[in-house]
Amino acid sequence: MKLQKIIERLQKLHPKKIDLNLDRIQNLCKKLGNPQENLDCISFIGTNGKYSTIQALKAILNEAKINCNIYTSPHIQKINERFVYGNKEIEDDDLAKLLSEVEEINNNEKITFFEILTAAFFYGAKKYSDNITLVETGLFHRFDATNILKKNLATVITTIGMDHLDWLPKNEQTLDKIIFEKTSSLLESNIVISKQTSKDILDKIKSSIKENKSKKIIFNDHYNYSNSENDFFNYEDEFGDLKLPFPNLIGQFQLINISTAIATIRNLRNLNINNEQIKEGITKIKSIARLQEIKNGKLKNLIKNNKLFIDGSHNPLGAKVLSEYLDTLNCKKHMILGMMVNKNHNQYFSYFKGKISSLTTIDIPNQENAIERNELKNKLKLEGLEINSKPSIQEAIKSIPIKDNEIILITGSLYLAGEVLNQN
Repeated sequence: MKLQKIIERLQKLHPKKIDLNLDRIQNLCKKLGNPQENLDCISFIGTNGKYSTIQALKAILNEAKINCNIYTSPHIQKINERFVYGNKEIEDDDLAKLLSEVEEINNNEKITFFEILTAAFFYGAKKYSDNITLVETGLFHRFDATNILKKNLATVITTIGMDHLDWLPKNEQTLDKIIFEKTSSLLESNIVISKQTSKDILDKIKSSIKENKSKKIIFNDHYNYSNSENDFFNYEDEFGDLKLPFPNLIGQFQLINISTAIATIRNLRNLNINNEQIKEGITKIKSIARLQEIKNGKLKNLIKNNKLFIDGSHNPLGAKVLSEYLDTLNCKKHMILGMMVNKNHNQYFSYFKGKISSLTTIDIPNQENAIERNELKNKLKLEGLEINSKPSIQEAIKSIPIKDNEIILITGSLYLAGEVLNQN
């Protein structure tokens, strides 16, 4: 209760949820002693794949007995997920103490919720400065609160695509503008560029960072992977080839994220991470709400022996990789869909046309900015596919006439995925 009251106060410090500007967080971090300047950080920038790449990197670092601090957003089930120190989520009492101290130092100055959380994370991390700190950027990067570092070990650019367009001016809602915002102010150290969805996007990224003096490690140019047989895949870069076991994650797209994590590790030579630690690490990755199978719990019990998946994808890039995974499954698929109001609902769902047997729209609980289920249903009218609408996750699952060997997939929002995990 104490933690919740502090959070409620912090959410009222600025009239806007997002206000892209670095002045407020720079002023607060100065009052806090600029704790971010004493950390060994790796920054993660992109549209999709940041979380999975972070978790892959963490697993490898942990296998090498290197501890991590991790800052990610949004959280899935509870806000503590954003504050990982020494590989562990912060406890409620410790988080309340940390936020309370930062709140007092801020002295009621105007600042957004994300900005004060970011400052608090760095302030808390100063006790763990011997760890590697993995920092996921927020909305874009140039004016994002995480862009207050003056040095880092590396910047990882994951897949870039169209998302969060509502935060750009109408005449600037383009891929070129997104790439500029994400990549034009990167630090000079190492830049690792993950596989992109087109050569055009990669060329735009290269052009944006051409004046940056960092070492550039680019998928296909400097590292690559290929599928092999017998549950192995091959990774190669300038340091040699690796025959690696398949990771403990579902989906071919995860090999892209994992290969990017490996490329980052192998270019940070002073960490002294060996090949066996990489091999072991990628089999121990912990990831939630990213193509996650729910294997037990209250919601899983509703469909007995059938499989239940959740996926927090919410933009066209996420829909594309999710649909590619569904193509590998030789069974009927039933989708439960809930989304936020500011997403491109029809473009998201276009990747699943002809691939699912039923669609049920639902409201996302506890999210005032979610699109109402019947409005979503009406927007997605499709020939040959009946769309149902149910007020709750449980009712949606119960309403599906599922048969043996069929699956249910709940998707469309990380917030929805969090609600599924909480209810399960």
